[in-house]
Amino acid sequence: MAAAIEGVLDERVREKTLKCKLLVVGAGGIGCELLKNLVLTGFKDIELIDLDTIDVSNLNRQFLFRKEHVGKSKSQVAKESALKFNPDADIVAYHDSVMSSDYGLDFFKKFDLVMNALDNRAARNHVNRMCLAADIPLVESGTAGYLGQVAVIKKGLTECYECQPKPRQKSFPGCTIRNTPSEPIHCVVWAKHLFNQLFGEEDPDQDVSPDTADPELAGEAAEAALEGGNKDIERKSTRTWAMQTGYDPQKIFNKLFRDDIKYLLSMETLWKKRRPPTPLDWDHLPEAADAENGGAGMRDQKVWSMKECAEIFGRCLGGLKVEFAKQGDGGMLIWDKDDDTAMDFVTCAANIRAQIFGIGLKSRFDIKSMAGNIIPAIATTNAIIAGLIVMEGLKILAGDIEKCKTVYLNRQPNARKKLLVPCSLDPPNPKCYVCSAKPEVTVRLNTDKITVKCLEEKVLKGQLGMVAPDVEIDDGKGSIVISSEEGETEENNDKMLAHFNIISGTRLKCEDFLQNYSLIVTIVHVDKLDEEKEFELVGDLEEVKASATEEAQMEASGADGDNGKQQDSVDELMIVDEPQVDDTPTKQKRKRKAEDIGETEPTVAKKAKSVPATADDDDLVIL
Repeated sequence: MAAAIEGVLDERVREKTLKCKLLVVGAGGIGCELLKNLVLTGFKDIELIDLDTIDVSNLNRQFLFRKEHVGKSKSQVAKESALKFNPDADIVAYHDSVMSSDYGLDFFKKFDLVMNALDNRAARNHVNRMCLAADIPLVESGTAGYLGQVAVIKKGLTECYECQPKPRQKSFPGCTIRNTPSEPIHCVVWAKHLFNQLFGEEDPDQDVSPDTADPELAGEAAEAALEGGNKDIERKSTRTWAMQTGYDPQKIFNKLFRDDIKYLLSMETLWKKRRPPTPLDWDHLPEAADAENGGAGMRDQKVWSMKECAEIFGRCLGGLKVEFAKQGDGGMLIWDKDDDTAMDFVTCAANIRAQIFGIGLKSRFDIKSMAGNIIPAIATTNAIIAGLIVMEGLKILAGDIEKCKTVYLNRQPNARKKLLVPCSLDPPNPKCYVCSAKPEVTVRLNTDKITVKCLEEKVLKGQLGMVAPDVEIDDGKGSIVISSEEGETEENNDKMLAHFNIISGTRLKCEDFLQNYSLIVTIVHVDKLDEEKEFELVGDLEEVKASATEEAQMEASGADGDNGKQQDSVDELMIVDEPQVDDTPTKQKRKRKAEDIGETEPTVAKKAKSVPATADDDDLVIL
């Protein structure tokens, strides 16, 4: 890297490097390597922001940190360590969230360049929008195991981070989680829901009891089971019931893993084409671990027997009960993969449920990877990507932004025997709902069933990346539905959208003053969406109408939908092993860009109904 830098740095760029005011967002795996590179390259005026504190698990790849730093601020320690490489550097460290209102448009405008080393999509979206609003170049980055990516974003010149849609986190139907799990991840999700039901935020959508509304359940079977079977299933609160037992391990175990399972067995329709589950009893548990997985090795690598799982389950209930009591009235526990008791609880609960449904048991390490959505981070990958970030930054300072590339780091050499593959920067997507001249998006939902709170939290904040939205109905009257000012519209939270006469075609003017971002949301009312979705983001309204017309015409003509156009759509979602090189067609490059390293595991498949997004740097999140 040093030789390459010497080739780029002429005196003009050296001077600009010394004078450049630079913001680095993130001080994790990439951030540590990046900060070290920056001070060694000659950057002196650097501000660094990171919300996290140092954990023991960081030490194997975040080399600015040592054992004595555990528990301290990442940004502050990174600053102190980096100054040892170049004491002349002026580094300001913020132990805070970049999404805080303290870091608004004026804060971003004081920088010449921003470099991202983040590990979550929400923060990436926010920094992307702030840099667009401030018209500042952004160098985006991410890693996923041996894969990595660096991209340059400049308003009006390149695609922004949100120009191409990123697939959402994979979810599973509630009836699958509660009634018919068939994969280890189903059991892990159920176990995390159980943690929340007992100690965390109680969410009715995360109920762990058998689903009596399962569409496969025959009505007569349901009635018979409710009349003569497990009547506790009708209790309103899992937590209330558990507290009444004093969090008794045996009673909770038998309720969840024996009685609820017997209730499921009464739903005979469910098991006509499936292997029926086998209830477990606290007093009669098999001792051996799953033979396929074995029982040897380190604690995290071995598979616990059912007796071990039950013992750990009881011990974790006791420990979590104590921690929960410390929170006081209205308090709750937040599940954390790095909390040993919380992680052990999910591991044993998931494996007990897996045993019941004939699903292979997993080690604590495997379950932590699933439950924490982790892709192991590789220190070498972080170092390579950090070097590339600096190289692209130097091109920007040299005034050669048109020479910047999106660079992919491959797992294996491509056909040209290259591990690093540069791709030309793509122009902005004219229909991007963030950086286009008139950002608009259409949302399909049932206005009779979606509340204002759901619109705010799940659609505007969760899906559209807003932080503090204000929403006004574009009806000429200026009716305000949501206000970012505390207390102004809280009485609207539980009201349905239809209450405000929001119907198909209603346009909502949504603004986020923190992000200096405005968006028009057009509502399309539908009675029901597929796959238990609450809402669906689609193209603009004309595309929705055209799609509906096309579907109607196909139905009228008796077409089965397997035409050339639809096949092209599937091909567009094909995931390729390696990124494309400069001279590949745009369509092929787009396939690799759909897997841009930044949010989830770099899953490789022949074809898929949805393209996975990509992985983050630090304890990588699978979305």
